[in-house]
Amino acid sequence: MRLGPLIDTHQHPVPDHYKRALAAVGVMGSGENPWPEWSLAAQLELMDETGTVAVVNSIASPGAYFGDAALAVRIARECNEGAARMVADRPHRFGAFALLPLPDVGAAIREAEYALDTLKLDGICLLSHAGARHLGAPEEDELYAELDRRRAVVFVHPLRNQARPMPAYGYPAGMTELVFDTTRAIANLLWHGTFGKFPNIRWIMPHGGGTVPFLAYRLSAMDHKPQIRERLPGGSVAAALRTLYYDVAEIAAPAPLKCLMEIADPARLLFGSDFPFSRHRNPAQDVRDTIAGFAAFDGWDEATRRGIAHDNALKLFPRLAQAIASADRSKAGGR
Repeated sequence: MRLGPLIDTHQHPVPDHYKRALAAVGVMGSGENPWPEWSLAAQLELMDETGTVAVVNSIASPGAYFGDAALAVRIARECNEGAARMVADRPHRFGAFALLPLPDVGAAIREAEYALDTLKLDGICLLSHAGARHLGAPEEDELYAELDRRRAVVFVHPLRNQARPMPAYGYPAGMTELVFDTTRAIANLLWHGTFGKFPNIRWIMPHGGGTVPFLAYRLSAMDHKPQIRERLPGGSVAAALRTLYYDVAEIAAPAPLKCLMEIADPARLLFGSDFPFSRHRNPAQDVRDTIAGFAAFDGWDEATRRGIAHDNALKLFPRLAQAIASADRSKAGGR
């Protein structure tokens, strides 16, 4: 099914330089899964097939930090410079979020400055945890202050949590642990008042906010703690959650979309596909299925659907408007 024009804010290139760097420390994939097949040509071909006029890429899970802070700095720099080259080659088709070498806060600030000022990347990718800290830890406030000063767009992406000891289970960890760690990060950001202290950061939460929509009632217990409530935007968890952006990657089905609509501002929903990471070993088909589910959902009107398809993303990434204009010209020329 073709539904466009689309701007996809949640795709992940898997360049050879990243795989080589991680292979040197024994990491051969993301979590329990080997690296998916990815190439620039395949990404562009699928974009053309599905009417996706622009993509904002990020190198996310499993990140850059594997216990060696200096290595994390090198990996982040190589990834960010590679992302900048992709954008420079096709500036109206690609944007990119910069990877930061947390948990080293000083190094993360320096890399953010380089990525935003020199490389001119479109925002920052922060992982749900780095080392022993989840997002929102006060030790990271200096980084958040710098991102707040810049009014940065910050895309959050989960990592599988490596808590020990943890009872064994038989299913692949990615089925549950990624959305659970997104949930932990959002809860920690709420608890420590990060959204209130740094109101100019524009946060994008992946996968519909993990399990936060379902847990919103339980999280609202924070409303009854004055020292927490006073640091929540709007004075409540519900109000704070409506200040966030959310993408629909991996949730394009009626039940999770309806749940997300209960807590989110529809003007802050974004299209995302998670390509080339896949539930079924067929990344292209997963993108098609996501688009089909997005198109079929009856819980929003056409104006809301159009906003999620591209208009809401343009508020964050106005330079991609040329991709929409080009698609509109092509459509008009084809009539």
